[in-house]
Amino acid sequence: MRDVLAAIMRRFPADTGTIHRLDAGLLILEAEVGLPPPVVEIVRRVPVGKGMAGLAAERNEPVSSCNIQVDTTGDVRPGAKQTGVNGAIVVPIRDAQGQVRGTLGIGVHREYEYDDAEVARLLEEAGDIAFAPVA
Repeated sequence: MRDVLAAIMRRFPADTGTIHRLDAGLLILEAEVGLPPPVVEIVRRVPVGKGMAGLAAERNEPVSSCNIQVDTTGDVRPGAKQTGVNGAIVVPIRDAQGQVRGTLGIGVHREYEYDDAEVARLLEEAGDIAFAPVA
């Protein structure tokens, strides 16, 4: 899964990235690239509804910030500032029926707002990520 994430990051290009799998109301970290070790520990298990990944899963829609270092929307958790990332986006990973199965997030170390075309491309990338069926 890390290779899949790294390939997506190269296509955007991004400095950081995460893939989480949804399991019983928690997002479980499947892959990460570029996150500091303390942040990896924080995002290993993310409740749905918490932080950008949790909100993307809860809303079944993209959540983004052009600069998480100064974001005041409430979508960005305080620990996210430890990433050093400014522009970030998290999109839901959906199955064929449109149900959320996880999240895909990328970020850059500069202020950046993802445009509609980039969001659409990232959603396509997320649609190509396959998790084993939940038993």
